[in-house]
Amino acid sequence: MKVTADTGKCVSSGQCVLTAPEIFDQREEDGLVVVIDAEPPPAQHALARESELQCPVAAIRLLDA
Repeated sequence: MKVTADTGKCVSSGQCVLTAPEIFDQREEDGLVVVIDAEPPPAQHALARESELQCPVAAIRLLDA
């Protein structure tokens, strides 16, 4: 799985960070999403998918390998 985030769409809601803090963070200066693990281990895939669903503006994208 490959995780990407579109900072142009991000509204800094933080849902991704709350759901999967091992995969996402937020920039201090503006709160925009940062992907800290673009290829999470299989144990984190369910949380990555949940983050994608929770994002209010669909800024999180997952690509299956």
